[in-house]
Formats: sequence, structure tokens, C-alpha cells
Amino acid sequence: MATIAWIVATTVAGGVISVAIAALFALSAPASWVPALVSFAVGALLGAVFLEILPHAIGSAGSLQALFGTVLAGILGFFVLEKLVLWRHCHVEDCEAQHAEPDDQGRSGLMIIIGDSFHNFVDGILIAAAFLQSTELGVVTAAAIIAHEIPQEIGDFVVLLHSGYGKATALALNLLSSLAMLVGALLAYLTLQSAQEWIATVLALAAASMIYVAVADLIPGLHRRPELGATAQQVLLIALGVGLIWGVGEVVRPS
Repeated sequence: MATIAWIVATTVAGGVISVAIAALFALSAPASWVPALVSFAVGALLGAVFLEILPHAIGSAGSLQALFGTVLAGILGFFVLEKLVLWRHCHVEDCEAQHAEPDDQGRSGLMIIIGDSFHNFVDGILIAAAFLQSTELGVVTAAAIIAHEIPQEIGDFVVLLHSGYGKATALALNLLSSLAMLVGALLAYLTLQSAQEWIATVLALAAASMIYVAVADLIPGLHRRPELGATAQQVLLIALGVGLIWGVGEVVRPS
């Protein structure tokens, strides 16, 4: 399959799958299931970073110091973006917008769609950059992004519903924002092909974004359940997420 076909298929399928599963959980499943998805997403994100993305970036980087400096700068940059409410991840259990005043809730819903569209656009760039490096890296990167999108999309649904949007409207808005992933991927495909030297930098930023989301955004929520049973479940699901990334890499890796 041609690289562009892989990029289009994974971005479209990724957006639809993550929104569909999130809608299923947000509209019908108990909120107690969300922490399990968050734990799994942590493992998938960190597994993708340290087992696939960084090894490929190192292999194509001209300077390791510059590469890891980009990762460090990326983490700081995503921190600043989140402070500006451009990079927003809102989960069911800790979404402050749920407790906002009615006049603020509508704006919260609009902000979550704007922030999610920006986020999906960046995810599309990361997926395209990964596929331009190799099909294997593209598949595992897309798998990790989809795993991390699901709990975020659940939070988005909750914000939209509490902002006064109907279920059908919330679903339509989330699907519309997911198209930004395809736009970002196509733009990256058209520009990065003629600038192969930038792929290592983009991969470093991909690693930075995944590390930041996992460590700063998802893991703190897991600490709210410190009991032994919950901790054991979290560790198991994180390991399952890492294992999935390793397994996908082994299956698609050229022999």
C-alpha cells in the first residue's frame, strides 16, 4: 500500500474509531471505566515513544544533542500551550467545566472543540511524519494516538453535553474536529517529502507531546486512586499498553 494511502486510512479510521468508542462510553458506559482507558493510554504512549519513535529519530538524526534538545524544548512548549488552554485535555473525573456557571459552559464547549481540532491537526502531522519514516513506525504511532484519543474524546463529550449541546450535536462536532487530523496529515505529507531532514525533528516533537500528555496529563489522574488494588490494575493496564505497541511493532517490522 502506498504511503499516502496508509496515511489517509489511518487518520480517517483513527478519528472515526476514537470518536465512536468515546461516544459509546460517554453516552452509555459507567464513568468507572474511564480510568482503565487512561492507564492503557499511558502505556501505549510511553511504549510508542521509547520503543519506536525515539529509536527511529536517533537513527536519522544528525546530532543526538540537538535531537534530545528538541524533545526537551517540545515538552516545555506543550506546557506553555496547555497553560494557554490551546492544548486541552479534559477527562471525565476532573473536568472543571462540569462545575462552571451556565454562561461559561457554552464557552467551555466551544473551547474544547477548538482545542481538540488543534490537537488533532498536530496528531495528523505526527502520523504522517512517522509513515514517511517507515510503515512500522506509522502504524504504532497511529495506534498510540488512537489509544490516547479515546479518554480525551470521552472528556470532550462530557464537556459538550454539560455545555448544553444535544447528543447528536456533540457527536457531529467531535467527528468534525477529527477531520483536522486528516488535514494535518496531508499537509505534512506534501511538505515533509521535500524536507526529509526535518523528519527527525518532527519525530522528536512527537515524542515530546506523548511524554508530556502521559506524564503531565494522564498519570496525575491515576494517583487519585492510591489503593493497592487500583494501583495493581493501573500497572497491569500500562504494561498492556506497552505490550500492544511492542507486539504491533514486531508484527509490522520488516523481517
